[in-house]
Amino acid sequence: MSRPDYLNMKNGDSHRAEPVVLDAGSYRDEVVTTDARKVLRNTYMLLSMTLVFSAAVAGMSMAFNWPHPGLILTLVGYFGLLFLVEKTKNSAMGLVSVFALTGFMGLTLGPIVSMYAKLPGGTEMIMTAMGATGLIFFAMSAWVLTTGKELSGMGKTLMVGILVAFGLSIANIFLGLPVLSLAVSGMFVMLMSGLIAYQTSAIIHGGETNYISATVTLYVSIYNLFLSLLQILGVMGSDD
Repeated sequence: MSRPDYLNMKNGDSHRAEPVVLDAGSYRDEVVTTDARKVLRNTYMLLSMTLVFSAAVAGMSMAFNWPHPGLILTLVGYFGLLFLVEKTKNSAMGLVSVFALTGFMGLTLGPIVSMYAKLPGGTEMIMTAMGATGLIFFAMSAWVLTTGKELSGMGKTLMVGILVAFGLSIANIFLGLPVLSLAVSGMFVMLMSGLIAYQTSAIIHGGETNYISATVTLYVSIYNLFLSLLQILGVMGSDD
């Protein structure tokens, strides 16, 4: 009996792969194994499903006017479910964990979007943020896929940058400085854009062989990118 892809993915399977040459245009050709292409395909498929599911949960949250769970519960729920995904990523339970995580994040997103929707021009801000998020995601992904860029060296820089930005965002909850909020949102836009490119590169170069982990990284990037763009548009709109 054949097993699902997530049980078949092992680092030692690379010897079975037939190399496929990726057209890199004026850049050097990059050899991508069939295993890497499978991980990429499965990642995009699962990412699409989690985005739809998360949006549906956010829509329900908005429709029923559910309150935001608050900072503490959000952090506990996020990191707890993230830990669960990491522990179960090599089994079928990993898929359940991914949908639990993305559904929870959709639940936290709904009240935030509702708040922006009530502002003057709020609907336009939300649509603009969504469009810009999609454009950045496809642009960064296409850049890596067409050039075959190897970006493993960005890992530590991105990690440090994300930790700094996260710390500043927590601090600003108590400080309430609009300028700092705008700066942190700008940092997250750049960092999440870089993380999308980094994760895509890791997939095609074999640095990431688990599509559940890859999906979570890309989902979190898209989630934070959207919220950061929405916050920037909100701050800019309030200055008018």
